[in-house]
Amino acid sequence: MDYGIPVTLDLPFAETVERVRAALAEQGFGILTEIDIRATLRAKLGEETEDYVILGACNPPLAHRALQADRRIGLLLPCNVVVRADGDRTVVEAMDPQLLVTVTGQPGLRAVADEAAARLRAALAALTG
Repeated sequence: MDYGIPVTLDLPFAETVERVRAALAEQGFGILTEIDIRATLRAKLGEETEDYVILGACNPPLAHRALQADRRIGLLLPCNVVVRADGDRTVVEAMDPQLLVTVTGQPGLRAVADEAAARLRAALAALTG
């Protein structure tokens, strides 16, 4: 199973990050965490890498429904969205929420995963449209 939902944009990294935030917000997702991989690897290891951030996206109603179906699901939340530079293009990948069902084996999570996936796909489609 492919665990990501990708799109590639002909936009600069910083602009893409802002557009991703806005597209996720339109679909009811807030950003709970932001991890700047480039800055972290530079500071902790002295290593250089491309611009790369991980956004921890959460749709509270969906998270609530998932927690009602499986209290341990917090181990797999929030939905991560990666934005990374790839030459002069930018790649955006969202975690496929179907992983919640696959990893846990909880069929009660299927409806939540379906809705989350539809919303994430809509957000990514808005970036290319």
